[in-house]
Amino acid sequence: MRKSGFTLVEIMIVVAIIGLLAAIAIPNFIRAREQTQKNSCLNNLRQFDSAVQQYALEAGLGTGVDVTAALDPYLTNLTTSSACPGGGTYTIGATGTASSCSTHGSVSTFNE
Repeated sequence: MRKSGFTLVEIMIVVAIIGLLAAIAIPNFIRAREQTQKNSCLNNLRQFDSAVQQYALEAGLGTGVDVTAALDPYLTNLTTSSACPGGGTYTIGATGTASSCSTHGSVSTFNE
């Protein structure tokens, strides 16, 4: 009399297929997450730089002036104490200089 069920070989084949799919999918998910964090950081840096420029124009400031303390009203959904999604910290540049992230660099280094 034969009992119904899965043989050891069938179970091993299913486990091997699941392992193969995981080996392909997990690196792609990690890469997508890192790219999303990098893009979010880039957008935050651009927002910081835009806020610095806007404040400098309204206040009539020249280059090299630190305006970090006055930026919060110019930032939407972001503050000067915000952290990079990738775990870095932001350094807001003075007027005429670019802001940067300790993890991802500045806007000019993102495409390297």
